[in-house]
Amino acid sequence: MFDKLEDILIRFQEILDELNDSAVTSNQERFRALMKEQTDLAPIVEKYKEYKAAKDGIEESLLMLEEESDEDMRELAKEELAECKAKVASCEEELKILLLPKDPNDEKNVVVEIRGGAGGDEAALFAADLFRMYTRFAERNRWKIDMMNMNENGLGGFKEVVFMINGQGAYSKLKYESGVHRVQRIPVTESGGRIHTSTATVAIMPEAEEVDVHIDMNDCKIDVFRASGNGGQCVNTTDSAVRLTHIPTGIVISCQDEKSQLKNRDKALKVLRSKLYELELEKAHSAEAEARRSQVGTGDRSEKIRTYNFPQGRVTDHRIKFTSHRLLEILDGDLYEVLDNLIAADQAAKLANMSEND
Repeated sequence: MFDKLEDILIRFQEILDELNDSAVTSNQERFRALMKEQTDLAPIVEKYKEYKAAKDGIEESLLMLEEESDEDMRELAKEELAECKAKVASCEEELKILLLPKDPNDEKNVVVEIRGGAGGDEAALFAADLFRMYTRFAERNRWKIDMMNMNENGLGGFKEVVFMINGQGAYSKLKYESGVHRVQRIPVTESGGRIHTSTATVAIMPEAEEVDVHIDMNDCKIDVFRASGNGGQCVNTTDSAVRLTHIPTGIVISCQDEKSQLKNRDKALKVLRSKLYELELEKAHSAEAEARRSQVGTGDRSEKIRTYNFPQGRVTDHRIKFTSHRLLEILDGDLYEVLDNLIAADQAAKLANMSEND
C-alpha cells in the first residue's frame, strides 16, 4: 500500500508541474484532464501527508522519551506519542478506503425510473411518495431535476415516472437505491382500516454519454403522438410526445414532458442511451460475479431492498439490516443516514474482499 502511496505522491507533483507549463494551459482538453486527476488524487495525498506527519511525531516523541529526564516533559511526550499513534491508525484505515477502486460512473448524473408494482392504486401512490423523496433529496444537495416522462393514475400517484437528476456525485449517492421498495400502511383507498403491503420498483441508471454508447438510428423506430395528462394548450393539442423503440432490445421510451417534439426526442435518446449502458454494466457485473457478491446490491431491480412501515414509523434496509425510526424525515428526502450506512457497508465488504485476495 505504501509503495502505491509514494507513487501517487510523485504523480501528484508531476501533475502540479505540468499545470504550471504554459503549453499545457493552452491545451484545454489536456488541462481539464490534469485538473480532474489532481482533484481525484488530492484527498489521498492530503491524508498520506497527515499519516507521514503522525509517523514523524511518533519518532520525535520516542526520541524525547529517551533523552528527556524531566518528568513533566516525559509525560507530555507520552501524550503526544499516544495521539500520534491513534492518528496513524485512523489515517491507515482512511487511506485503505481512499485507495479502493473508484466506480467510473460515480460522478455522473442519474436517470431515475420509478414504477408502481404490486398493490394497484396504492402502489402508484407509493411510487409518488418515492418520487417526492428523491426530488427532495436532490433539492437538499442543490441538484437539478429534469422530468422525462410520467404516467399518472388519476389519484395523484404514478404508474411510472422517469426523470434525470443532474448533480456532481449523484450516482455515487443514489446507486444503492435500485430495487424493490415495499410499503406497509393503511391505504387512502381502504375503507376497513386494514394494513396493506404494496411495492414500487426503482431503477437508478448513470447517464450515458454518446462516447459511452453509440445508438444506430436505423435500429430505432420513432412515433409521435399527442401528449396526455396535465399540460398547457401546446402540450395537449400538438403531436409533441415521442415514443422511441429500440428494435434490437425491444426497449420502449416515451417522453412527453416538453412542448417541443425535438426536445422530447433528445430526452428519449438520453434515457435509451442510459438503459443500453446499464445493460452493458449488467453484463460486466455478471462476468465479475465473485467480486459482485462482496458488494451491497446496486443494480438488481428485482431485489427487495427496503420496507417503509407506517404503523411503526420504521424504515428497514434489508441488505445491511439497518433500521431507522425516522420514516417521515426519510420520505421527506433526509436520506443521509441510510445512504451513509450503505456506503460504509459497501466499503467494508470491499476491504474484506481485498484482504482475502491479498
